[in-house]
Amino acid sequence: MIAHIQGKLVEKSPTEVVIDCNGVGYHINISLHTFSLLPNADFIKLFTHLQIKEDAHSLFGFVEKSERELFKLLLSVSGIGASIARSMLSSLDPKQIIHAIGNGDVGTIQSLKGIGPKTAQRVILDLREKVLKIYDLNEISVPQHNINREESLSALEVLGYVRKNAEKVVDKIIKENPEAGVETIIKQALKNL
Repeated sequence: MIAHIQGKLVEKSPTEVVIDCNGVGYHINISLHTFSLLPNADFIKLFTHLQIKEDAHSLFGFVEKSERELFKLLLSVSGIGASIARSMLSSLDPKQIIHAIGNGDVGTIQSLKGIGPKTAQRVILDLREKVLKIYDLNEISVPQHNINREESLSALEVLGYVRKNAEKVVDKIIKENPEAGVETIIKQALKNL
């Protein structure tokens, strides 16, 4: 609905700005990444995303169009709302998030505040193909065993095994048989734990 706002920067903090546009002050939520890119000029332009909820209309602003598009992609994942998406973009550079999704790096995604193991896996499953197409990341190797490794480790933890011990065994199995599926990894791990 509102694609961008251009005007005089009236207030600025690491999480929000107010831009005066012809006498109307727009309160816009921003990430730390956008805050670090704000120019030292009085007049600025931010690409925006308007989120309409039952109890609030929130405007999110970004210096770069690519960050706005990544924000929208993150919002499309079940379990990720605007505050978690903004927190993700504040914790890591958008390129780091894109590479983590493209590489299936569950650990990096899970290290972000508000993201648990299941949500991290969902982010990668839902967004990997889109990220690879949109950002033209053909050169990123997409090791399938990364997801198989994480799912295997999660299953072994549920079965009561200590993650550090399970990681050693699972990594050895994957090294010997990179094509092993989750079921194979778990069965072999259970024999060695």
